[in-house]
Amino acid sequence: MCRGFQETMKGGVGTGDPTELLERIKAMTHPEESNLVARVSAKEIRKFDRADSKTVCLIDCGMKSNILTELRSRFRVVQVPYDTGPDKVRSLEPDGIFISNGPGNPAHPEMLSTTVKTLAELKDEYPMMGICLGHQLLSLMLGAKTYKLKFGHRGINQPVRIEDRVYITSQNHGFAVDRDSAEGAGLEVTVVNLNDGTVEGMRHKKLPIFSVQFHPESHPGPQDTSFLFNRFSKMLEEV
Repeated sequence: MCRGFQETMKGGVGTGDPTELLERIKAMTHPEESNLVARVSAKEIRKFDRADSKTVCLIDCGMKSNILTELRSRFRVVQVPYDTGPDKVRSLEPDGIFISNGPGNPAHPEMLSTTVKTLAELKDEYPMMGICLGHQLLSLMLGAKTYKLKFGHRGINQPVRIEDRVYITSQNHGFAVDRDSAEGAGLEVTVVNLNDGTVEGMRHKKLPIFSVQFHPESHPGPQDTSFLFNRFSKMLEEV
């Protein structure tokens, strides 16, 4: 059970007898007991060709469509289900791996035994970038911990500091990476939420791996933080 599990309350909206509705709510399975990613991930491999481009394996954990748009503008993309094994990923001959956003608890046992396990086996072989849930999964893979926020970060006006600038970002998450555990796992915290000081981005001190908690593909303004996709592209060119 993750920290803060009971802080998320079940609820319902209905008409008629409120007593009956309350009993139905009590009988509902708590959403964090389910692997929500399995419901929204791609069910099969899809390929998007782009001439004379690097190939990126996109691990789809419930991907927002504009992530695919950003990646396709730069790379040849192979979109795979969240539980694709390491040997299958290798067979696709990618130059890098990208892990998308998605719902639910990043430390769910099924996520640890599939996506996180695959990333752990491949971390020394490919550059990696993650967004939102992908950020959390990379952090878990590298030895950090995640926890449930008392109040999640929602909306298009969340301020973060990246290097020496402040950016207004789009966010939609209820979990965060524990800062102390990240720094103890060889990670450098690179982005911080200016409202509450939570971790919004990290990079590995030795491996070509980085991630952000917010959504650089969502464009709450005209350009915002889409330069992070260019950093990933440059990373692939340098390895």
